[in-house]
Amino acid sequence: MTTDEILALRNYRESDLFTPLEKRAIELAEVMTRTPVDVPEELRAALLEDLSRGQLMELVSAIAWENHRARVNRALGVREAGFSDGDVCILPER
Repeated sequence: MTTDEILALRNYRESDLFTPLEKRAIELAEVMTRTPVDVPEELRAALLEDLSRGQLMELVSAIAWENHRARVNRALGVREAGFSDGDVCILPER
């Protein structure tokens, strides 16, 4: 992703930087990382218009893995190591 795309994540729905499929994938990541998880059937159906069932499974697995990894890091107190110094790190709003 470019820095512009990362900066646009907060308003991805209105951004011209993302395709409709990318916007649906970002929305999927949003709903999958909330507690409790509630993925609307309409979102799954919309994603399946562009993705095969296998591709959707890969996308869901990647999102779940990154969410798992982030939560493990938080639970263990893992902090930044300076790999992205000077770059952008968008944190979700509380």
